Formats: sequence, structure tokens, C-alpha cells
Amino acid sequence: MRLPDTHKILFGGDYNPEQWPEDTWEADMALFHEAHVDEVTLNVFSWAMLQPSEDVYDFEKLDKIMDMVKRNGLKVIMATSTAATPAWMAKRYPETLKTDAEGRRRHFGGRQNFCPNSEVFRKYASRLTEKIAERYKDYSNIVAYHISNEYGTYCYCDTCTAKFRKWLKARYETLANVNAAWNTSFWSHTFYDWDEIVLPDLLSEEFHFGGADARIKSNFQGISLDYRRFMNESFLECFDMEKEQIKKYMPDIPVTTNLMGDFDQFDYREWAKHMDFVSWDNYPAYDQKEPNTSFWHDLMRGIGDGSSFSLMEQTPGISNWQQYCALKRPGVMRLWSYQAVAHGADTVLFFQMKRSIGACEKSHSALIDHVGSGNTRVFREMKELGSELDHIGDELLESRSDAKAAIMYDFENRWAVGLAAGPSCDIDYLDEIHTWYSSFFRKHIPVDIVSPDSDLSGYSLVIAPMLYMSSASTALRLLSFVGNGGTYITSYFSGYSDENDRIRTGGYPADYRKLLGIWVEESDALPPILENEVKDLIASCSDSTTESYARNFFEYNGRQHTCSILCDLLHTEGAETLSEYEKDFYAGMPVVTKNSFGSGTAYYVGTRSDDAFYDEFLGSVCGECGITPISVAPVGVEVTLRENEKGAYLFYLNHTGEEQHFKADYDMTDIITGRHYAGGEEIIMNVSDVIIGKK
Repeated sequence: MRLPDTHKILFGGDYNPEQWPEDTWEADMALFHEAHVDEVTLNVFSWAMLQPSEDVYDFEKLDKIMDMVKRNGLKVIMATSTAATPAWMAKRYPETLKTDAEGRRRHFGGRQNFCPNSEVFRKYASRLTEKIAERYKDYSNIVAYHISNEYGTYCYCDTCTAKFRKWLKARYETLANVNAAWNTSFWSHTFYDWDEIVLPDLLSEEFHFGGADARIKSNFQGISLDYRRFMNESFLECFDMEKEQIKKYMPDIPVTTNLMGDFDQFDYREWAKHMDFVSWDNYPAYDQKEPNTSFWHDLMRGIGDGSSFSLMEQTPGISNWQQYCALKRPGVMRLWSYQAVAHGADTVLFFQMKRSIGACEKSHSALIDHVGSGNTRVFREMKELGSELDHIGDELLESRSDAKAAIMYDFENRWAVGLAAGPSCDIDYLDEIHTWYSSFFRKHIPVDIVSPDSDLSGYSLVIAPMLYMSSASTALRLLSFVGNGGTYITSYFSGYSDENDRIRTGGYPADYRKLLGIWVEESDALPPILENEVKDLIASCSDSTTESYARNFFEYNGRQHTCSILCDLLHTEGAETLSEYEKDFYAGMPVVTKNSFGSGTAYYVGTRSDDAFYDEFLGSVCGECGITPISVAPVGVEVTLRENEKGAYLFYLNHTGEEQHFKADYDMTDIITGRHYAGGEEIIMNVSDVIIGKK
């Protein structure tokens, strides 16, 4: 994978001059130069301008824009404009519009409003992309292409139904194989003709569990899983179609599209294999925890096998679409920008460069606000950041992490856990991942995010939390990893089903039973209203049933820790018991175990616990693996280590909201300020401050 060859971290973002009078453009250019902007992303939503009718194309305005930005020395990430179809297409070809999960065909409006399997849509999207690529192929300032924008949301129309059936024929060959994969003998679902198969929408197999705003569940997880795989491939075909047109005219230009981190409808690991470089949009809510933001950055680096990625979008101030569009406090925009770089970003880009005057994004902040000048706090902060990035130059490009610990994140497993009916509505795959990741974050231990098909040979420790659904090949890979000396950790609700979410018989955790040296007999779901985080809650329970369901406890290394969500009732088959439940009828049964397998070790944690447990447990396991923290900085000061051929860089990012004092970990020089610190010298970090120490 490679990002645009620009010799520095690109600084800029989405610019939509077509929305403004031409006599304002040059004033924008002057402000861009003042703020050290060196890149603009153009043409993201211009389809209606470029193609006013079916047979007419008009590039006059885009030509002017392209010539202007080239004259002003700006680099361009060129978009294809295909994320929102024009009105004439919806009017003449209504079948190009999406049908939602309740069977309603959309009217014209919004964006990502097209059916990905519409041949009409594909024809015109492909044709437009080709015309753009051919027309601007000689513009040397184009450094990358950006296809569509934030692909998302499935379609459930007749076209998708027909194509899904063809997809199933190619995947399974026979209806007998389909019926076996989906276990259709349940509820009289056996299919005898391909045309009997319908899509798993809210009119058939899927439903809101717990109300209209609750999670989507499925009566037949196998059907729903396959439809998600099919939709993933359908949208990827659209991406590849446009990429092919670009490569015909600009074969060496890198091509991407902007992913969305938490968006769960696509398998981004698969998408990364089709992209020349990974890019994504980072919009943390005002109350999002810093470890969670860091996780998404690490995930984007992980799906690209450790390569640098592009921060394609973030907001300089407020976003327009969150429930509470809080301002970024002074210094936070800079802090979060460097946080992305600390985890592998080689661009710092924003949505948007100039604030819209109408429609839903008029409240979304920008470098140039409605006042139209540089006399704003946001502009001044952006200008400062742009100047710093100019100063840093190419120092940090293509820097990589050398983590010895990894967390396995599986997009399809996330689908399966989410679709499963039971055993608790509080089971959440992503929350479980965040719980383990956050402990590494607090301990200043670097961790990579890997996929089931990743090479694990470079790691000492691999954690696969809540690996509910996995293939036989994933199991073999993990068995080989441990057998060859690696250390493995997994958690409750793991090892249940195959890749079609059919239970593997013979006892949980099935393929991992010998590896872990345990088997799980049953699991107790703990209702949250009855969770006793402190013992006096138990004491206050007068009803014996209530007390029976109250949160359990266990002891680890002499300290008591809580249980929640689920308690696995397990038996050891060679594993050593490290902790036992203290309450209920399963008091005395194992909750944390350790097993020797081959030359390695495998741990099992049979419940969700508190932060103190994960910090204690991972500290112990990492110590056994020879994995140590990279910094003595206090909790809340994020520390990462990046390395390239120019050197090693220790990033310190103060998220605490308070001034922090601690000792320098090494002799180093801050590449932002030029300040030198001797190892052991006191560092004083201001609120939201950043230090990048070159060792």
C-alpha cells in the first residue's frame, strides 16, 4: 500500500467552490495560503453539475476550478462525484434508487441513494468516472483519486434479490448446500426452488430487538450473514468498476475511498485489499473516550497490514450531525490531528475548507467560516497546525509500529454476535474489544489490530475477545501460533459457531477446546439492573431471587473483581484455574484459566470484569511475554512509538484536561519545538499539548 507521494503530511481537505460565486474563489486561495493548506479534495458531490442530463456533460466550471488550484500550487485529491445521483436519473430510472429494509423504494434525495446492483447506475457512474479521469489525466498536481464518498446502507430491491440468488448459486452450487448452511430445517424454512429465497429484511427474517431504536437481530443468522457478505461484494464491485476506469488513464495514481470506522455494514478488511491506501473519516462525539478513537486509527492501520493511512476527514470545530454538536475546545483539533499521525496517518485532512451556507452541513465547521475571514479561533488554530506540519516536513512519513501484542478484530464475527438471539442483549462485540484495548492504552503498551487472516508470527501475544464465530482456518492459525510458542487470550462467548453461525457440537469452545484446556457447560446472563458493583448493593437485596442474580465476584492476585454481562460455567480439562466465582450455585467454578499448549500458553476469561482486573491481568501476562510499557507517563497522557528510516518518534498527547508533569523516557528532541529533553528530565505538558520526541 502507498499513500500519495507528496514529501510531507498533506494538510487541507474537502473544498466545494462550485457552491460559491466565482468572484470569491481567489479570496479562498489567499486564506488557504495563509493557513499553509497544500491540498484540496475536489469534486466530491458534483454529478449534477457535470452531467445536467442523460446525454450532456459540462466540465466548464470544474476546468476553471482545476486550473485555479493548480495555479495556486495546491495538490488535489480528485473525487469521482458518484456518491449522490442526479435528479434526472431518479426521474427516468427509478429502479436506480434504493429500497429500504421495510420494502420502501426511496424518492430522490439524500446521498448514497443508489442501488449498488443497478446496471443503469453502474453504467453512468462508470462513464462519468472515465470522462473525469481522461479529461484531467495530465494534471500533475492530482496526487490521488477518491471514489464515491462514505459508501453505506444496504438495498433490498428486486434487482438485489435476483442478484443475491445468483450469488448464492455461485457460492453454494446447490440448494441442498444452502439449506445445510442456513439450517433451514428449523421453522419449516427448507427451500426447494431458488426463487423461494427472499432477502432478510424487516419484512422477513430480521427484526428490531427491544423497540424501533434497538439492535437488529435475525431469525436466521446464516441468511443475514450471507446477505451482508453479498452487499459487501456488491459495493466493492462498484468501487472496482470506477477504479478500473481511473487506472486506464492514470495507472500510477493511488486510489481510495473514505471508510467510516465504526460503520458495521461492510468488511473493511476486504475493502483494504482493493484500495491503494486506506483512508477514513474520524468524527468522535464530544464524550468519546480517547482509547476508542485510538482504536479506530489502529484498526485502519491494521486492515492495511501496518501501512500508513490517510485521515481523509475530521472537523476543525463542530460537526452538524451529532446529537450535541459541541465545540472542540482550544487545542483539541490539533491534539486529535496529531493523535491520528501518532497511530499512522500520513495526511491531516478536514471536512471542510469553507462552510456551506445552506442544507444540512451549513452548521458543520470549516477553515473558512461564514464570516469569510481568518479572524476566527478555528482559523488561527488551523494556521498554527499547518505551519507545524510544514516544519516537520517528511520526518514522520511511512513510520510504523513495532508492537509485540495484537488484538484480533473480525468484521464478520461482529455481524454474527450482533445478529445472535441471546444470551444477553448487553453482549456487544465492539465493547468487548474496546475493554481489552483500553487496558493497553492505559498501560502505554503498543498493540496492533489484526484480522483472522493476518500473519501472527511477529507477535508474542494475541488476544481474540469474544471470538464467537470463526472458521476452521482461523482456529488452525491460532493453534499454530500458540503451539509455536505464542501466548493467546480469549474471553466468554467464544468458540460457538462456524462461519455460517451453525453451532459446532461437542462442547464449547469447540475448535479451541484442546487449546484452552476447558469446556463450557452453560452461561449465566446477568441483568444489569441487578449488577452489584459494590457489596452493599448485595446487602440491600431482600429478595432471594434478586440476590441470586446479583453480579458475581472473583479474586485475582489477591484482589476482588466484579463479573458482568455473562458468566461462563466451565470445567477444566488440563487447564490451571487462576480464579473462581465467589457467589451463586456456581461458586467455586473456574472463571480465569491458564493452559499450556505446545510451546505456548492460552488463557480464558469467562466473564466481563472491571478495568482494574484487565490492567492487573494484562500486566501479568505481558510481563510473562517480555512486553513492557514504552513510557512512564501518567494515565491520560497517550504515548505511541513510531519508527521509520529517519528515526524513532515518541508521541506524547495530553488528553487529561490538566497540566501534567512526568519524566522523559529517553534523550529526545521535540521535532515540533526543537526543545531537547534529557532522559529523566521533567516534562511539563500543558492542557491538550503534544510532544513528538525523536530519540
